[in-house]
Amino acid sequence: MARLALLAALLLLAGCAGTGRPAGHTPAGASAAPAPAASAPGSAAPAAHVFVVVMENRGYEEAMSQPYTAGLAARFAVATNYHAVAHPSLPNYLALTGGSTFGITDDGYHQLPAAGIGDELTAHGVSWRAYMDGMSRGCLESPGPYAVKHNPFAYYGGGCPSNVVPLTALDTDLAGATPRFVWISPDLCHDGHDCSSRQADDFLSDLVPKILASAAWRDDGVLLLTWDEDDGNGGNRVPAIVAAPRLASHQTSRPHDHYSLLATVEDRLGVPRLGRSKQADPLAELLG
Repeated sequence: MARLALLAALLLLAGCAGTGRPAGHTPAGASAAPAPAASAPGSAAPAAHVFVVVMENRGYEEAMSQPYTAGLAARFAVATNYHAVAHPSLPNYLALTGGSTFGITDDGYHQLPAAGIGDELTAHGVSWRAYMDGMSRGCLESPGPYAVKHNPFAYYGGGCPSNVVPLTALDTDLAGATPRFVWISPDLCHDGHDCSSRQADDFLSDLVPKILASAAWRDDGVLLLTWDEDDGNGGNRVPAIVAAPRLASHQTSRPHDHYSLLATVEDRLGVPRLGRSKQADPLAELLG
C-alpha cells in the first residue's frame, strides 16, 4: 500500500509539471477576475472649466447690498471673511494671477517675468483666454474705459499673448469651444471703479447669466466672482462668491484672500500652485 501511495504521488507531480503553467494560472476560456487598473498619480480629472470675474473697489457690505450680487450669493456660496491683499488695484490683480504682488505698490506699468497663471496654463496645455472689456487697440495701447492696470496678463513677459482678447469675443466662445480657464475684467464703468455700484451690479446681471447658461459652466464648471479691493474703509474685506452646478446655498467664515482664490483655480485646473498660493487655504469648503 505504501508503494502504491508513493507511485500515485509521483504520477500527480509529473502531471502538474507537464502542464508548463505556474501555480494560480487560469486556463484559456476559463473566467477570471480582472486585475485592477493601475492609477497614475494625479490622474483624477480636474474641473472642466473655471470662470473668474473681478470687480472693483467695493467693500463687503456695499457689494452685497446690490440686488443681483446678493441674489447670486444667496443662491450659491459666499466667503464672508475674504480679504484683498493690498492697495491699490494692480498688486491685487498680480496676487490673483501670479501668487505675489512682486513688490509693486502702485498702478504703474512694470514688466514682470513670464510667471503668471496664463504662462503656467500654456506650459501645461490648458486652454485659456482673458476677456478685456473695452480693449480696442491692443492690451497696452487701448484707451479708456479699458484699463491696463486691470489686465494683469499685460505685465507678465512685457505684453499680452494672443489669449488676451476683447470681451466681445466671449459670447461666441461660450456658444462653442469655451477655454478651460476664462478670466473677465470689466471696463472702468462696468466694474464699478468709475460708475455706481448699481451700474456695476447691472453689468453682472447681464454677464453672469450668460456664463451660467453655457454648457461649459453646466458641465462641472465653476464661477469665482470677487472684488480687487475695498474702498479703503473696511479692512480690505470683499466678497468672494462661488457658483457651481448643484452647489447648495451656504457660507464660510474661514479666513481667505486672493491667494486662496488663485490656489482654487490652480487646483481645479490641475496645475501646480504659484507663489504664495502654495501655502494658501483654497475655497474648498465653498465647493463642497
